[in-house]
Amino acid sequence: METVDYGTFEATLERSRRLEQALERDPARFLVLTGDRPTGRLHVGHLFGSLENRVRLQRMGVPIFVVIADYQVLTDRECADDIEDSVHQLVVDYVAAGLDPENGRTFIFPHSHVPELNQLLLPFLTLVTNAELSRNPTVKEEIRASGQQQINAAMYTYPVHQAADILFCKATVVPVGKDQLPHLELTRTIARRFNARYGGEKPVFPEPQPLLSDAPSILGLDGSEKMSKSRNNAVMLSFSEDETTACIKTAKTDMDRLITYDTVKRPEVANLLLLLSLCTKKAPEALASEIGDVGASRLKSLLSDALNEYLRPLRQRRRDLETDPQFIHGVLRKGITRAREVAQQTLAEVRQAMGMAYEVDRNHRRPGPGDAVTHVPEAGS
Repeated sequence: METVDYGTFEATLERSRRLEQALERDPARFLVLTGDRPTGRLHVGHLFGSLENRVRLQRMGVPIFVVIADYQVLTDRECADDIEDSVHQLVVDYVAAGLDPENGRTFIFPHSHVPELNQLLLPFLTLVTNAELSRNPTVKEEIRASGQQQINAAMYTYPVHQAADILFCKATVVPVGKDQLPHLELTRTIARRFNARYGGEKPVFPEPQPLLSDAPSILGLDGSEKMSKSRNNAVMLSFSEDETTACIKTAKTDMDRLITYDTVKRPEVANLLLLLSLCTKKAPEALASEIGDVGASRLKSLLSDALNEYLRPLRQRRRDLETDPQFIHGVLRKGITRAREVAQQTLAEVRQAMGMAYEVDRNHRRPGPGDAVTHVPEAGS
């Protein structure tokens, strides 16, 4: 069994650039898998960091499966408190941000309701070692961040569950940040090992490619490395305009009245300028020059106004969706139905490849030539 090769970030970045070009040429050839854990409502860090990129891909015409990873909430907490409301609010945020579950190409579903997907976890676990799971860099960081004294087994195995989320629909593209690359490389390794062990001349799974986002990382308003509802340092998409203004007033800055964009020496001020830049489409350096030496209070005031203006249409859609819970339920039902259809076909192919298509499964159609995996093309192909 070959070792997991995480490669270099520079090489991954170049592959991502070529993939972006290929997506622009022929978006329908690809399938994107993306998603979130339902741990609470989304904030502006999610909006600028991932949601807007998903909407961009959707508008290009790329089919998208959006997984709500509800089982994975249990990896770092004893119970999934308010999980039903969290899932509901996540779908509201998705649709308000522009994901369109009625276009026939975008499907939103919780993986707990797709049993065929979860059955892939067992054969996938046989393709990795305990050592590989233990030294996964992302798992190590998430264990550290969780602060748990006792780590449950799901924390170590959830990268494999994530592989099932990605491979059940034979996704070819996964938008990720740099910190999630180890998880995706493990998924690629699992696909490669399954094909080598069971696939013969006809591989069952593609090796999904990472699409690195150029979206900037948004710091928490308290200056911490991550915006988070639990840290009370985030502007939630569901905030009112008054709540947004009050929240930004609490943002950490410094004593220097001259506003400059310096991500190293003045990260908190730079973060506010970055948010203002994302709302106004002006360069943060230019904004800093315009504000000058009038102090951080002026910067905060400008950011509050710009952010409230930017979020106003989204928030109106959000209010409309909140009054229509049946629509949200319908989104989930439609997503679950489609995800199960795809997962059932994939599981049938997996059983066939593994020699486990017993008499009870004889009614399943054997995969034909039209079911062959289409790999992500190289740029220029």
